[in-house]
Amino acid sequence: MAEFHRRKKKVCQMCAGKEFDYKDVDILKKYVSMDRGRILSRRATGNCAKHQRIIAGEIKKARHMALLPFVK
Repeated sequence: MAEFHRRKKKVCQMCAGKEFDYKDVDILKKYVSMDRGRILSRRATGNCAKHQRIIAGEIKKARHMALLPFVK
């Protein structure tokens, strides 16, 4: 009989108390894919819907200010 392991549910970092903005490039890099520079999905990051929208907006601000690249 095969054993199934339950994956630990990811916790939204912003709900846990972390605050960051577009100037925190090192933190925002965790939410951007390495190969193409795309914003990672909620499923991959574990964020709630509200905070995923906020993070996406902050990444877009950082891209506009040339802190993050649009394409890698």
